[in-house]
Amino acid sequence: MRPLQGCRSRGVVVGTVTLCLAAGWALQTPGGVSLVVPQPNINATVAQNILLSVEYSCRGVATIEWKHVSSWGTTSIAEWRSGNYVNISMVYKDRVTTFENGSIQLRNVGMRDAGYYFVTVMDEHGTNAYGTIIVNVYEIIYEDLHFVAVLFAFLAAVSAILICFMWLCNKSLHLFQKKTTHKLTASTTEEIELETIEC
Repeated sequence: MRPLQGCRSRGVVVGTVTLCLAAGWALQTPGGVSLVVPQPNINATVAQNILLSVEYSCRGVATIEWKHVSSWGTTSIAEWRSGNYVNISMVYKDRVTTFENGSIQLRNVGMRDAGYYFVTVMDEHGTNAYGTIIVNVYEIIYEDLHFVAVLFAFLAAVSAILICFMWLCNKSLHLFQKKTTHKLTASTTEEIELETIEC
């Protein structure tokens, strides 16, 4: 039985040392940032308002920065410190609302707003947390239907013009045939009269 107690005491000592080291490391860490992105993919239609939602926790004052990356390049959207002035880019000045939890609302989205949105949360000690949201923007369906309706109206107008042109061609052909038939009848009648007179 004695060897079992020795193993238990060693296990307790190792566990206690591990716990102390973990607690010491946690107390020495000056700051910490965590970031959660509840909806990493957003689908929107043109002219819709979207919420790029995040939640962060931070010891001390946090700096939040949002950037947009697309095929047109990288654009800084906004940067602010919690509780302080918000610096919003001129491109997004009238379209962005910021929230204390780090989220932003983007109003009246367009096709150029599709892409990747990167959020960085940094504490006073330089510890960072990053998040990404992918935004897909689609055109409104009735715009496509409008194009189809215009195309259909154009094709109907062209068809009407072609039908009128064919009708005119047909009338002209009938008039030409009548004149030709009339001339042939007149010349045949004259020949018959001439033959009768000669006889």
